[in-house]
Amino acid sequence: MARTIGKTTRTKRRGGLGRRLLQLLALLALIALVYAAWFWFEMRTWRPEETLYPEQGAVIATGTPGVRFETLKATGASFVYLELAPAGFPPDPGFRERLKAARASGLKVGVLQPFNPCLRADPQSARFTRIVARDPELLPAGLALTQLPDRCEPSVSGAAVTSEVLTLVNQMETHSGRPVILKLGQAFETRFRLADALDRDLWLVRDRFRPGYAQRPWLLWSANGQLVSEAANEPVEWVVVQK
Repeated sequence: MARTIGKTTRTKRRGGLGRRLLQLLALLALIALVYAAWFWFEMRTWRPEETLYPEQGAVIATGTPGVRFETLKATGASFVYLELAPAGFPPDPGFRERLKAARASGLKVGVLQPFNPCLRADPQSARFTRIVARDPELLPAGLALTQLPDRCEPSVSGAAVTSEVLTLVNQMETHSGRPVILKLGQAFETRFRLADALDRDLWLVRDRFRPGYAQRPWLLWSANGQLVSEAANEPVEWVVVQK
């Protein structure tokens, strides 16, 4: 009888611990959900303080329609980078019109070339040189190194990716006459370590919190990738300049 009572007590105790553990896990899940909802809502309008970063601007993704550049400037942007359609995809027919409108608004304008690790450098530089004129009034071109080669067919080695990046950088700089800015995604930098291999200004990406993954100072920081702005029908990527 005593053994039976002891066994029942232990079973109840384990059952109680199991229920408390489930309750704790449910509470933690609820807290995580509330935090994610708060963070999403906060990031819709959050920008770094202008006292810390007086020079701020935006990236307009390829294919973004209806951008009101005068409004973008009025809301605090002093510059804008216009993204090209990646090589391997059809050109963006609205790019030149956006470039013209951005310059007419008085914003400083640059061009951002996405790197496609599945392609050689030549067709990518051809896209850049065909669409972007050599113009000293443009900001230094950016090269976005964010896409990993994991889905390339046929597969591409890490050495080949690094080699094509170096070639593309040289080709873009030969055309523009100025050093490019390397927009390094964290995963790309972790794998290829180009911040040390290429002595160029860096453009890092991290929502809300200052990035430090390149292990050396950066020039540009994409601080909010989904800023809701009255200047565009779709969220824009907000960028600040290191003083």
